[in-house]
Parts: sequence; C-alpha cells; structure tokens
Amino acid sequence: MSEYAIIDIGGKQLRVEQGRFHDARHFTSVRTVLMSDAKISISRVLLIRRGSSINFGHPWLNDAVVRGRILHGCLEEKLVIQRIHSKKKTRRTLGYRESMTRFVVDSIHFGGKDLDKS
Repeated sequence: MSEYAIIDIGGKQLRVEQGRFHDARHFTSVRTVLMSDAKISISRVLLIRRGSSINFGHPWLNDAVVRGRILHGCLEEKLVIQRIHSKKKTRRTLGYRESMTRFVVDSIHFGGKDLDKS
C-alpha cells in the first residue's frame, strides 16, 4: 500500500497501515481499561505518507490521528537468558515472555479527513 503512518507507541516507532494488525508493548499504564474490541485513538503520529506526498511532524503531526481497536492480549516469543560462571562451574538459565497487545488499525485521519475515503 502507498498509504501508511509511523506512530510512536510503547517506546517504539511502528509503521502502520489500514486494515493490518500490529503488536505493541506497554500500550497504556492502566491494563484494566484495555479489553477486547475496545476502540483506541493514537495521536502521536510522526509521519504520514499518501501516494507521493509525505507529511513530517516536529515531533508529531498536530492534526493526525490513527484510530483502531484492540483485538486481544498476546505474548512475545520466550527470551532465554543464560548466566555462566566458568571458574565456579555454575550455570543459571532464566526466561521470560513480554506481554503484548495486538491491535488493528481501522483508519488514518489527517487534517480532519480519512485518508482512505479522500
């Protein structure tokens, strides 16, 4: 697609397109508010591209909003950490999985207009 936006969410920058789902960590500080099929609105939009035109924000675009809904919570792949002390002949293996929130982008608005319809 030639229409996409780059948003700042969960400490990372994501390239989002309309109709696709994405995973984000640290979505909000209050996890109890986020339930399945809840509507979300993200105003921290860094860049919007539509065809050959590109709009940059400094640091964010003032009149741009990405709207979507939450699908469900999910877990990232397990990260295995091994600590080895060679002279003491001890090994310790730890692992954890990061909590993620999967959401789908319904529309990208810029300047009060939906990019899909205009």
